[in-house]
Amino acid sequence: MAKERNEVANHLKWRVEDIYATLEDWEAAYASIADKLDFSAYEGKLSDADTLLECLTKLNEVTYVLSHLSVYAFMRQDEDTRKSEFAALQSRVDMLSMKLSGSIAFLTPELTALDTEVLEGFAKDPRFADYDYTIRGIIAEKPHVLSKECEALLSQEGRIFGGFSRTYAMLNNADFPIPTITVGGEKIEVTHGTYGVLLSHPDRAVRRKAFKAYYKAFIGLANTITSTFVGNIDKDVFLARARKYPSCLAKALAQEDVDVKVYENLLESVNKNLPLLHRYFDDKRKIMGLKKLHMYDVYVSPVEDAEIKVDYEEAYKIVKEGLMPLGEEYAALLDKAHDEGWIDVEETAGKRSGAYSVSVYGLKHPYVLLNYQKTTGNIFTIAHELGHAMHSYYSEKNQPQEKVGYKIFVAEVASTVNEILLLKHLLKKTDDLKLKKYLLSYYMDTLKGTLFRQTQFAEFEYMAHDMAEKGIPLTKDSLCKAYHELNQKYYGNAVISDDEIAYEWARIPHLYRGFYVYKYSTGIISAVSIAERIEKEGAPAVADYFKFLSSGGSDSPVELLKLAGVDLTKTDAFDACMASFEDALTQFEAIEE
Repeated sequence: MAKERNEVANHLKWRVEDIYATLEDWEAAYASIADKLDFSAYEGKLSDADTLLECLTKLNEVTYVLSHLSVYAFMRQDEDTRKSEFAALQSRVDMLSMKLSGSIAFLTPELTALDTEVLEGFAKDPRFADYDYTIRGIIAEKPHVLSKECEALLSQEGRIFGGFSRTYAMLNNADFPIPTITVGGEKIEVTHGTYGVLLSHPDRAVRRKAFKAYYKAFIGLANTITSTFVGNIDKDVFLARARKYPSCLAKALAQEDVDVKVYENLLESVNKNLPLLHRYFDDKRKIMGLKKLHMYDVYVSPVEDAEIKVDYEEAYKIVKEGLMPLGEEYAALLDKAHDEGWIDVEETAGKRSGAYSVSVYGLKHPYVLLNYQKTTGNIFTIAHELGHAMHSYYSEKNQPQEKVGYKIFVAEVASTVNEILLLKHLLKKTDDLKLKKYLLSYYMDTLKGTLFRQTQFAEFEYMAHDMAEKGIPLTKDSLCKAYHELNQKYYGNAVISDDEIAYEWARIPHLYRGFYVYKYSTGIISAVSIAERIEKEGAPAVADYFKFLSSGGSDSPVELLKLAGVDLTKTDAFDACMASFEDALTQFEAIEE
């Protein structure tokens, strides 16, 4: 039975009162901006520098308060989702946000319509130093802006074109025909959540039944899912051509200011190093004593769990020790996070599950939500979420409000750097061969899932869009054939690519977000490269890494990663990550228990 929140010691709960001491303070802040959301006085006048600066300054003041109102409301709601009063607060904030969005809808179109020379003048004006990167983005977007009439028409795209994703979500969630299998005489539903658990079951017959049942459900929906998926790709092709981009990929990456070369490097590097992945699967096959692995075997750990079962205080100590390569200042911040109410630790009744970190500009500190349990994975979760928190902390300390927010492309780098440094620490610290082998397996499984698997999805996404752009019909059969062949290429001869796996693309919601999944792969590649450099070079690499942590969203994510020594337009970081995977694989193979 989970504890009630009032049964948890105060030092294990986050200090939301650091945002607003009382609900009355929240209400006062809400009232202070409720009548400040009208920006109509600035419309049609943004070519004047003084007017534009006044408009942007006012917008910052409003969004500053709105963000604080919002983060407080949803944090309080996550403390106990059974309570409705904080959901009501969030709804009130959402209403203000929608009102603000409507009020400033003219802002980007009007700025984009200005002559390039005018915009360049703003970017060079010292008064606009906080906005120069945003203005450069507007200049880059100008060739892709259409007439006022067309822009007004396309402004409705979110409601119309978002329908494909919404339809898939309904199919995948509300209307998914959840299959049932029998395990040990008990009927078990194979939901999206239980499927992953069942694929790790020690009984191969259970894994096979779950796999067959789960994919049978998707195969039954395949025609409708194909129609939805193809419609979503056709939408991408239409918008790329309408906005005069050379490809869907170019349009998608332009939204985050990422060079297409990064995507190309990823596919090239992973394909070149697939023999390492094949070797990994062949090792797993041998350990499991199988002639061939099936797709329902690949998620079983080749090593019996060697859990590090410690309480939270000991786990935090382990994390701090593992992150000591980042220096005394970082360690001191970890102490502050522990001692000063940054972290909500324990699982309690009604509390949101999982873990996350949250921060907005102007807070006293970031926050971390945990639901700590005594497992190895939960120790890594502490390190992971603190990585997010420190990235936010340093960005907010060193950047103005307009440049604090870093793009999703780099959002997982700091968190993964922490995980890798912790792993390296644990490997060095232990003499237990079983634990060492477990940790190496844990690391390789992480790379397999985050690097290789996500790149497989990214390559399929690229292939599907390329086919559509070339006028090649996308059908259920052509998509399944392409995916099955891709799966065979990635998993190699040690694994049988069962017929059902041809439909795996049909169960990946992220494929509806338009070239999104590759960011998981580039994120872990960047993190591994940074961690490897810190281990080898020490202080100089740490100093460069802190430049990255402090950079927020002040430039393109590819340029910001260069501050930490990672240039994804070249192959060095990709090679370093693959070398790290091979080193772990070699160490794993050398251990004889």
